[in-house]
Amino acid sequence: MFVLSGFADEISPELDVQLRVLQALDIHYLELRGVWGKGVLDLTDQEIRTLKTELDACGIGVSAIGSPIGKIGINDPFPPHLEAFRRAVGLAEYLGSSYVRLFSFFVPEDEAAAYRSAVMDRMAALLDAVSGHPVTLLHENERHIYGDVPERCRDILETFDSPQLRMTFDPANFVMLGVRPFTEAYPVLESYIDYLHIKDGVMATRTVVPAGEGDGEVREVMGALKARGFDGFASLEPHLTHAGEYSGFSGEERFAKAAQALRQILSDIGD
Repeated sequence: MFVLSGFADEISPELDVQLRVLQALDIHYLELRGVWGKGVLDLTDQEIRTLKTELDACGIGVSAIGSPIGKIGINDPFPPHLEAFRRAVGLAEYLGSSYVRLFSFFVPEDEAAAYRSAVMDRMAALLDAVSGHPVTLLHENERHIYGDVPERCRDILETFDSPQLRMTFDPANFVMLGVRPFTEAYPVLESYIDYLHIKDGVMATRTVVPAGEGDGEVREVMGALKARGFDGFASLEPHLTHAGEYSGFSGEERFAKAAQALRQILSDIGD
């Protein structure tokens, strides 16, 4: 079955608004990327304690730490980033989440192959740092990183073949690269998908739309996962008001519209 979650910072930067809207939509998890105008890894220890208290009071869990780990250039300094990663893992454990989302580093355009070894070295260091912790790393396909296209996503996942490294499958991010998510990406990555980001996109215009309204083949992907026996999170990341190259915002009304579109797909596939 699919368990609904979402990037609540797309609703509002304010925690009370995030929680109110999630409760109204009957969504019991959020993917923690930011709150109070700060990214998750910039929150102080006191802010994290306050956040946990409020989440517990509302009965809302954390599906994943939506960290920015791996969203730096492959030639940028790595040690500070590794330290930030350790904090992300600690936050996941403190907040009761099994997942930390990450990326595989920005590489120069059309030069991914030349940087493969450097990418794998850094991914190995991240996996080594999470060893012994009850946390699974979720690699997300994103434009301009090493693992942006299906074949390089699979290269990372096959290279390490670790139960602590799985995939967050984002249909719209594939659409933005001209890749058809179900027809072309899903067959390559099916066995590694543990988590979904739900947003859709129109290939011709590279615009983001609610699930089921674009070329993201979201219904087909979710139907195939259901047939496989998938049991995990489908996390709303609508990007319906502002869709920057690597971030987005929706607001209360459009986030609710995105949730309705996702629930329609779930109804269509009998979940």
